[in-house]
Amino acid sequence: MSLDVSPALLEQAQVGDIRTNDFLKCIEESLPYAWKLIEGLALRLKQGEAAFVDNQVPPPNEQARGQLLRLLASDAMRNAVEQYYGVRLAFQNCHRVALFPQEALGEEYTDFITPRSQILNQSPELRDC
Repeated sequence: MSLDVSPALLEQAQVGDIRTNDFLKCIEESLPYAWKLIEGLALRLKQGEAAFVDNQVPPPNEQARGQLLRLLASDAMRNAVEQYYGVRLAFQNCHRVALFPQEALGEEYTDFITPRSQILNQSPELRDC
């Protein structure tokens, strides 16, 4: 299961739309490693002047890796997090997630998501991730 959904949130969804803040809280509580990683990257992006920031450190264990993959594999979760932080998430392997400012998707973003960049980011160490 991707998320630990409270009975109150499930009831909210059964009645109609859920509040974005409730959904984000559910993500944060269910996927704490992924949330903290994205939160830290968003802070670095906001504080710096780089065109993007990325994570190149593998997750500490399979549970953490699974959290990151679940967050990035879900359109709903990824979109909610992107809107919350004002970023575009880009993902190349089991841990290399990059954040780009939503309002300034330029050449760096375009290059990051190319097949060439994907191939150049591969290594034997990453094949089993």
